[in-house]
Amino acid sequence: MTKSVWMHIGAGSFHRAHQAWYLHKLLEQGDDRWSIALGNVRNDATPLLNHLAAQNGEYTLETVTPEGERAYEIITSIRKVLPWDDNISALVQQGADEQTRVIAFTVTEAGYYLTPEYELDLQQSDIKADLNGELRSIYGALTRILKQRVANGGAPVTLLNCDNLRHNGERFRHGFLAFLAAKGESALADWVRENTTSPNTMVDRITPRPTPDVAERVKAATGKDDAVPVMAESFIQWVIEDDFIAGRPALEKVGVELVASVLPWEEAKIRILNATHSGIAWAGTLIGLNYIDESTRQKTIHQLAWEYVSKDVIPSLSPSPLDLAEYRDVVLARFSNPWIKDTNQRVAADGMSKIPGMVTPTLRECYQRGETPAASAVLPALFFLFLQRWVQGELPYEYQDGVIRPDAIRQLFTDTDPLSAFLRDETLFGDLTRSTEFHALMARTVVGLEKWLVQPEQSLVAV
Repeated sequence: MTKSVWMHIGAGSFHRAHQAWYLHKLLEQGDDRWSIALGNVRNDATPLLNHLAAQNGEYTLETVTPEGERAYEIITSIRKVLPWDDNISALVQQGADEQTRVIAFTVTEAGYYLTPEYELDLQQSDIKADLNGELRSIYGALTRILKQRVANGGAPVTLLNCDNLRHNGERFRHGFLAFLAAKGESALADWVRENTTSPNTMVDRITPRPTPDVAERVKAATGKDDAVPVMAESFIQWVIEDDFIAGRPALEKVGVELVASVLPWEEAKIRILNATHSGIAWAGTLIGLNYIDESTRQKTIHQLAWEYVSKDVIPSLSPSPLDLAEYRDVVLARFSNPWIKDTNQRVAADGMSKIPGMVTPTLRECYQRGETPAASAVLPALFFLFLQRWVQGELPYEYQDGVIRPDAIRQLFTDTDPLSAFLRDETLFGDLTRSTEFHALMARTVVGLEKWLVQPEQSLVAV
């Protein structure tokens, strides 16, 4: 029986709690036709990869329900760990092998370097570097991998985006082809168009960064010393458009939804789960909370999240094949899970990509319906105040954002009217930058939030 390889780029916790779990479940059923080869573009995951290699790719996954019920599984689907070097040699060799039929990746929303119009931002330093032959982005890495694949005979391969990016397969593909055009790789671009597919996907499982107590619980529960365990919530979901050019695992046998269009699930996830998650993290941080669960259970933060979804998002996404109100309630219950201990720091990251990708579409659609998006305006207003604290050096943690231009943000807050300067940023708000009504709404919202920060127990309804 021919063995096939699923190569994954991005050795973070989410892949190991999500995609690797599904392929492990297939192995448990006796279907061993597919296994994972895991690697990374950058060297920041080298300690993790070294530990995984020492454990033959195996590790323990701890899951926990909202009721605190924990379960432990040894995940066995990663059969090859690809060591990092400056030339990503192992990734290139594996990705060029015809047995590799899927190349998947998780690099976060910011890792695609797209403008609000979803065009590749050629001014980003990492993109400039990769156009000059370096290896900092998924585009530079795939260029090198696929050039070698073509040299080896050019077997077709699926390029599978597993990040929270709207129309993620299409947007990645458009960005990649733009990168190849800028690099002068027209022959490779033609090959990509003919010999690859990029299905859209929706992925979901809350996976905090592992802390030392995970390994302690694993040891106590299983007796196993695991250097790289991972923990996640018990909930899991994966929806994929069934467009694999070189075959795929039988994912439908382990609960993956294979569909013709992922759009309804994607929009609900991005606007109801992802945007709300970030808003809760920014709000919680601003009133001195550290974790998503405690922030969600804070009455006024729960209220602002519920109202954002109920008043603005659900009308924007209706009609939908999903029960959006039920989805909202499930999401807020998941965020309230006191056993996950997901940090506000992790969820607050990459706001400069999240505002245009996750929030601005709802703002715009509310105005198009003739409604004032008062509930949605709270999210960018929170992010503005969050950035203000960052510039002042008053955040309790290091803020991570893949596309932020620190000097430009610091300059913005020296303006006589920083909020107006913030609202004039077309990369964040598009055509809303020219709306006096939107500017006035945001000014009122920021004033209301500043009062709330003094008395966090007060209601935000009237903001």
